[in-house]
Parts: sequence; C-alpha cells; structure tokens
Amino acid sequence: MEVILEAMPALGEAWGLILQPVVIGYLVLGVVMGLCVGVFPGLGGIAGLSLLLPFMFGMDPILGLALMIGMVAVVPTSDTFASVLMGIPGSSASQATVLDGFPMAKRGQAARALSAAFASSLFGGLVGASFLTLFILIARPIVLEFRTPELLMITIFGLSMVGILAGRVAVKGIVAAGLGMLVGTIGEGASSGDLRMSSYDFPYLTDGLKLVIVGLGIFAIPEIVSLLRQDRAIAKEQKLGGGWLDGVKDWFANIWLSVRCSIIGVIVGVIPGLGGSVVDWIAYGHTVQTTKDKSNFGKGEVRGVIGPESSNNAKEGGGLVPTLLFGIPGSGSMAIFIGAIALLGSGQIEVGPAMLKNNLNITYSIVWLLALANVVGTVICIAASGGIAKLTTIRFVLLAPFLFMIISFAAFQSGQNLMDLVALFAIGFLGILMRRFDWSRPAFLIGFVLSNPAETYANQSVQIASSRFRKSLEDGLEYIFSPIVIILIIITVISVVVGLRQAKNLRSEGDVASGSKRAPLIFLAAVTAYIAYAFYDAASIPSFSRDRTFPMFVAGVCLVGCAWLFIQMMMKPETDPIFADRESHGEDATATHTLWSTLAWFAGLLLLTSLLGFILALALFLFAFLKVRARLSAGAAAIYAACGIAFMCAMAWSLNRDFPPGLLQDYVDLPWPLT
Repeated sequence: MEVILEAMPALGEAWGLILQPVVIGYLVLGVVMGLCVGVFPGLGGIAGLSLLLPFMFGMDPILGLALMIGMVAVVPTSDTFASVLMGIPGSSASQATVLDGFPMAKRGQAARALSAAFASSLFGGLVGASFLTLFILIARPIVLEFRTPELLMITIFGLSMVGILAGRVAVKGIVAAGLGMLVGTIGEGASSGDLRMSSYDFPYLTDGLKLVIVGLGIFAIPEIVSLLRQDRAIAKEQKLGGGWLDGVKDWFANIWLSVRCSIIGVIVGVIPGLGGSVVDWIAYGHTVQTTKDKSNFGKGEVRGVIGPESSNNAKEGGGLVPTLLFGIPGSGSMAIFIGAIALLGSGQIEVGPAMLKNNLNITYSIVWLLALANVVGTVICIAASGGIAKLTTIRFVLLAPFLFMIISFAAFQSGQNLMDLVALFAIGFLGILMRRFDWSRPAFLIGFVLSNPAETYANQSVQIASSRFRKSLEDGLEYIFSPIVIILIIITVISVVVGLRQAKNLRSEGDVASGSKRAPLIFLAAVTAYIAYAFYDAASIPSFSRDRTFPMFVAGVCLVGCAWLFIQMMMKPETDPIFADRESHGEDATATHTLWSTLAWFAGLLLLTSLLGFILALALFLFAFLKVRARLSAGAAAIYAACGIAFMCAMAWSLNRDFPPGLLQDYVDLPWPLT
C-alpha cells in the first residue's frame, strides 16, 4: 500500500504531462511516421527510430518520447499490412501472421484478417502497458537496491540471452554479440583514455561509432538493398474485400486466446534479446496446440492471425521493462530507444534505476503514451487501409533512392562529418553479409549498445571489490555475492541451459537455406581476422591500463567461438544450417540485379558527395537512378529529383542543419544549401 501511495503523485504528474495538445500532436505524428515505416517490409522499428535519432538532440523530453513511443507502438501493427496483403513478413516479428493472413487475403478476406489483427494488436498493446504499470509499482523498491555488481550481472544476463537465443547456430549469435561489443569499444577508453582500434592520425574513430550509423547500417540498408534487387512492385494489386466487423467478432470470440498470447508476448518481451524474432512463432505454436481442429492452419485460419498479433504488440510493453528498469535493451528497437533517451533535453534522463528514482513521472508518461499510441495507431491503420493497399503496388525502385537520401542525411547529422557516410556504407555492407549468412543482427546491435555499460560496470565492480577485499574477505564477498546477484546468476545459468536446447528451433534472420562451404567460410575468416586484430590491438595497450582488459576478454571469447565454428564447418556437410547463405536459394539468389551493381549506386552517391557536396551529388544521383534503374523519362526523373532536393532542403532548413561538403566547397564559395 505504501508503494502505491508513493507512486500516486507521479501517476498524476504523468497524466498532466501527456494530456497536452502539443504532446498528443507529437504522438500522432510518431504514429503516422511509424505507419509509413512499418508498411514496407524490412523497415521496422529499428530503422524508424534510427531515422528519428538526429532529431532527438536537445528536444523537449516529453515531446521526444511521444514521437518515439508513437512510432514504436504502431510499427508492430502496421507491419501486418505487408504480411497480409503481400505475403511478405513486414518485420521479423510478423512472420507467423503470413501463414494464415495471406491465404485469407487471397480468398478475398483481407479486410477480415486485417481487422482481426488490428483488434488483437490493440488488446495486446494495452495488456503490455498495463503489465508495465503494475510491474514498475512492484519492482521499483527492488530496483533501487541495485548497485554496480547487480547491474553488471543483469547486463551479462542480457548478453547471454542475446547470444544463445540468436538463431539455429547458437555460437554464431555469441560471436555476433561479441563482434558488436568490440565495435562498441572503438575509440578512447572510458577509464584511462587509451585508444582501441583507432589513431589520432585518423581522428574520426577516436570518439567511436555513433548508434544512429550502426542502427541504420546494420538493419535499414540490408533490407532496402534486398528489396531493390528484386526490381518489382512490393505486391500485386490486392483487394481488401469486406468483413471488417467479422474480424472484430472473430477476435472477441477468441478473446481468451488473445489474453494468453498477450501474456506470452509480455513474458518474451521482458527477456532481453528474445524479442520479436521468436515471439510470434511461440504464440502461433501455442495457438495451434490449443485448437482442436488443426487442419485449417496455413490455409486461412483466423486464429493463426489473432494469436501472433496479440503477442506481437504486447511484447513492446514487456520489452520496456528491462529497458527502463535496468538499461538493458529488450530488443533491437529498444537498443535504439536507449540511445535516443540520452539525447533528449540536456541529457538529464538516464534509463535504469536512476530513472525510477529521479524521473518516475517520466517513466509513467512512457507507459501512458504507449497505451494511447496503440489506440491511435489502430484507428489510423483501419482508416488508412484502403490507401495503404494501393501504396504497396508502387515499384520499390521508385522509393529506394529517397530512402537512401533520408538515411544518408540522418547518418551525417550524427557527427557532421563526411566520414559518417563512409562508416554508414561500411556498417551497411557488414549488415548485408550478416543477413546473407544468417548471423544475428539484433545480437550485434545489442552487443554494441551494451559494450559501454558492460565495460563501465565491470571496471567499477573490480575497483570497489578490491577495496572491500583489502578491508576483509567477508566484506568483499558480501559486496560481490549479494542476494540479488546470486538470484541473477541462477537465472542466467538456467536461461543459458534452456536457450542452448531451444536455439536450433529459432530463426534470427528467417528461414535461410544452406549453400556451399566457400562463401560462409570466407566470411567467418574475415570476422575472425578482425577479432584477432582487435585482440592484438588491445594487448598492445600498457598492462597498467584498465582499457585493455574488456576488449581482450571479449575478443578472446569470440576467438574461441570462431575456432569452434571453423571446426564445425570442416566436419559438417554443406546441407547443415551452419552454411546458411541467402544467395544460394530464395529471392536473393534469383534477384534481377546483383548485389554489387545495387551497392554501386550507393557507393556512387558517396563518391559524388566527397567531390561535389551532398546536395549536388544527390541531385545527380536521384536523376541518374530514376532515369537508368527506374527507367523513367528524363522529364519525370528531373521532377522526382527536384522534389527530393526540395524536401531535403526544407528539412535541413527547419532543423538548422548543414549538408556534407565535398572537395568543391574547399575551392568555391557556394551559397547554402550547396555549402
């Protein structure tokens, strides 16, 4: 009772913060942006939040949160359009919806499938928000007891879940997470300021890579390139048909299934790293198991839509539990969310126990915004369904250059350096290869985000424990092995054991067919070479510096994992999942355009930017791409290019931002926006 009374003022303040016209306006704007992002396959919450990151600098905290929560809440709802209308998973969290949603659409029941999905998503989102509200009330006193060892242990727990539950080959997930952590250590160390994998002769890397660049490169670029290679419309013309009310009736008739799957979504969302890539399959499996007549599944069973969609939205509320309470991202989108919160206002908001102690009203504002966003998102999705069905018939080649334009601008705003675009291209290429060979990109991103807190907590724990042990052995052991730490160790061990048993059934990057041995081996060799050099680079730091310990330990673990993978690849046949390769079978293998010819366009934009500056380069890029690749007339290409340039200039002017300069700007004094 005392806990509830203590939280009541914060609950009231939260409502006062969000029930303002400007806040509701930003929430609706975020919902609309999330709808635009979620409707296209591959551009999920991670890519959407990455695009928002540059605009979070100094923004009023409650307005920035409204914008982000609006997007986070609606993407799992709007990605249903792609799954039902196109038969293509809108994101990794909507794969199971395809199995029954698309057959329903082909039977002319798309409206029924969509309305059942939207009703389930709304209910699941509200369940997730309710759970988050109650959990914060109960957990707040416990969380405030967390010190450095407890935070370090829960960080390890999050990393262990990411690594083990990252795909069919668990070691790949571990190495991917480790690789992300090593990339996260690039630059000056936090303890002594020693440089890791960088040099003052090349100052760009001394500050490390920015989250917006890594997020966009590892997720958005690979998906855009994959769709662009198909050279077709996203979907053939698809009629929605009737039955909007029937879908809602279907949901209500199966409300207890929706309740159970929403709880599953919350539980899965709470576990860091498990998240979207498996929650829909767990819910779908439960749906099949609890249905007496299983013969209609895969042919258009509405329960096969209700179950996954209920869990899909509920997981966002669950994912916010480790994110807000411990600073541990529950998913890839939550990893971006953590980075964005740090940019808001004057940087005074910090996720974790400090947020519950100092910003409880902000914490509950996030909860209420999540609930409101689900309601607003569902209403807008239903209202916009007809137009969105037509939008998906547009050739993707007409959309891709503008997506590259926005991504490049967003990446540049993170550091205002031309090298930002080079880093974006490099990380994007790594993301393409990880997607191709079934290496978990969420594991990589969460490893990148957790590298800094993991290193900081480890160093602080060692320092404090050393001073405690100097006092007495009992004092040191009491500090390290507190009751919370012991519980977390037990949970971590159990999760690893269970995860190892379940890893072979999980798909971090979808169902990827196996190919030949050569290409996966070459990629593994390249990853191993980078990790080995990172180990050597850290080992060259003086032994008295603490900045060498963490990267050496991570690199050492990764090298063991790489050695195991090499041995397995030598022993196993080419049909084994360890040789997964998208270029061997499926859409990537039969794509109209090659990977290299598609990447050449983006590389051309980068090269032209370095010579002419971003605006001039973008004008040439848009015109050439639309004329040659999209096969538009010269007049139409010029009009589209002019519209793109006008949009970029308007955005930069409104945000008081500049564009990347080139060599030309060093010799010629040009007016804005050509500077």
